[in-house]
Amino acid sequence: MGIAQPKIIIAGAGIGGLSAALCLHATGYTDIHIFEASSQLTTLGVGINVQPSAVLILRNLGLLPTLLETGITTKELNFYNCHGDSILSEPRGLDAGYDIPQISIHRGEFQMLLLRAVKDRLGHERVHLNHAFTSYAQDDTSITAHFTQRSDGQPSSIPSMTGSVLLAADGINSHARRLLYPTEGPPRFSGRILWRGCIERDPYLTGASMIWAGHANQKFIAYPISAQAARQRNQSVVNWIAELRVRDENDPDLTPPPVDWTRSVPKSRFEGPFRTWTCGGLRMADLIDATPKVYEFPMCDRDPVSQWSFGRLTLLGDAAHAMYPIGSNGASQAILDAEALAHCLQTHPNDIPAALQEYQSLRLPPTAAIVHANRGNGPDQVLQLAHERAPDGFKHVYDVIPKEELEGVGAKYKAIAGFEIEAVNNKARETAAQMEAKKQTRTQTQPVATLGVVGSV
Repeated sequence: MGIAQPKIIIAGAGIGGLSAALCLHATGYTDIHIFEASSQLTTLGVGINVQPSAVLILRNLGLLPTLLETGITTKELNFYNCHGDSILSEPRGLDAGYDIPQISIHRGEFQMLLLRAVKDRLGHERVHLNHAFTSYAQDDTSITAHFTQRSDGQPSSIPSMTGSVLLAADGINSHARRLLYPTEGPPRFSGRILWRGCIERDPYLTGASMIWAGHANQKFIAYPISAQAARQRNQSVVNWIAELRVRDENDPDLTPPPVDWTRSVPKSRFEGPFRTWTCGGLRMADLIDATPKVYEFPMCDRDPVSQWSFGRLTLLGDAAHAMYPIGSNGASQAILDAEALAHCLQTHPNDIPAALQEYQSLRLPPTAAIVHANRGNGPDQVLQLAHERAPDGFKHVYDVIPKEELEGVGAKYKAIAGFEIEAVNNKARETAAQMEAKKQTRTQTQPVATLGVVGSV
């Protein structure tokens, strides 16, 4: 393909690491190895949203048909106060004028979809489970990553690997970041906890609608995530999130409380304040009561740092820019990282440190801006404005928040997060011809339709 074939080592088989592997492969790199600390990858997790800017990248990787068969093409986002009064309803994805959809999908199914594509294109043997990244060493020509097994304390089958570049996509508790910033400490706790669950039920509103309700310290979110349930049973698998402040916002202690997100918790911890809420035709109590298992997640992020790239090592995804789950943006930003990284390595094939520095210069400033915007509630700021100005409710939202101010909150966030309609559509049209040309000449991979679809929750 006309480019050098360095050995690329990726620590982490989450959405960021798998997307990086696929973007690098599409660029022409083939000697890619992914190391994952977990001993198995399953469809654990809850729902996420993938913004059109990131879905465009996945489309260009040939994954859009499988995404559409798995997740929901989101049609609208509706904001309500805690009394059920409508603050704002805005179209999303295709309905908003994007050429590319927004997709709501189960995180575990999305990860499995990406994993299947990686194994299809790179080979099953390139994904190494039960290999926790522990340390690295580098010189002017190479970098060596060291690994251990987590599950049984035995030596890893691959205790170390030497390559040309090491991508650390090992999450919010990144070990690589801990090595680079040893005094940083644990993630920064917002003082709020998310309780999350999924339940299959009759569709509500359009059957592809997102609901955001409440205010900064008490919020409820719901949206459907399964195309299979909609297609086969005319049902919605609704992912819901109940959020409450549990620590005073002026408390100087930012250490997150200890939780095990893989174990369900009693609903009594959070359900009381939501018993009377009804928004968009959904009774929050009905969703909570019908859900068999609920999981607990402290809402955390990390302060932006000034540097991701150190020689032949760089950070990606949550390891680089963990952010609050506001604005449906975390997974999307990891995918944008992956594309930018692949582009920079292709642009500087003979100078990897320079490529990683360029990647950092492209991605660090905008993601730092999103971290700070999300701390200010991002697009959810419309909820807080309505709550502060009309705590007892309202008849007409423009009596509370002028139209220009209301619409300006969302427009500003779209610009910060990089998914303005015109920008995404221009890129979609520019890459469409390139994608078609690749499809005509592709000889090394199977057609995307053979990837298969992971079953619904």
